[in-house]
Amino acid sequence: MSVARTCLLSLGLLTLAPLAQALSPPAPPRVPEQASNVAWEGDMASFLKADQSNPPPRGGIEFIGSSSIRFWESLAQDFPGQPVFNRGFGGSEVRDSTWYAGRIVVPYAPCKVFFYAGDNDLNSGRSATQVRDDVVAFVQRVHRDLPKTRVEYLSIKPSPSRAHLLPAINQANALIKAALAKLPNTGYTDIYTPMLGADGQPDATLFREDMLHMTPAGYAIWTKAVAPKVKCD
Repeated sequence: MSVARTCLLSLGLLTLAPLAQALSPPAPPRVPEQASNVAWEGDMASFLKADQSNPPPRGGIEFIGSSSIRFWESLAQDFPGQPVFNRGFGGSEVRDSTWYAGRIVVPYAPCKVFFYAGDNDLNSGRSATQVRDDVVAFVQRVHRDLPKTRVEYLSIKPSPSRAHLLPAINQANALIKAALAKLPNTGYTDIYTPMLGADGQPDATLFREDMLHMTPAGYAIWTKAVAPKVKCD
């Protein structure tokens, strides 16, 4: 084989390599280091299908996180006139959103991301410090590609079904608030305190029968708490 032909063949192989990598399925995340499990591919496929038929506005306002976000089905009505869209996937933990940020945050280039996750993490055995570190990692992942996007974290809520976790929830919220105060383009919204009753305990009237997921009254509190921030500055 001539030298010229060998060079052309080598060049062709080098050209095809990135294409092959792009066409091959992404490697699954390592559990539990990179994600809580590998069950979210179905959700990602659903988001991709939705994006193809009805793409969210580029530069809009994204809500992402676990089931408390997923079930926030009244976003458009709660924030009329704002380009809000929902990319919550139920049961997820903080690092799941970090792992999939390249697919469900970065492509949209949102002006703001409202992020809720953390109580599933604590319930699965992660410590308050680990949750704090995971939230910081999510912010850093978003800012790696979107440094001008503001990430607003919603504090972990006080669910009656997880009352045994309240000390850990309070610790995690305090750690996260302090950590985010040191990072650019971040914010923290306390939805824990307004969801307590007069006795200082979780207000059961804000929750469904499972005492974990919220009723419209619970979402009304969240809406009031974040409404002043739901805009592209």
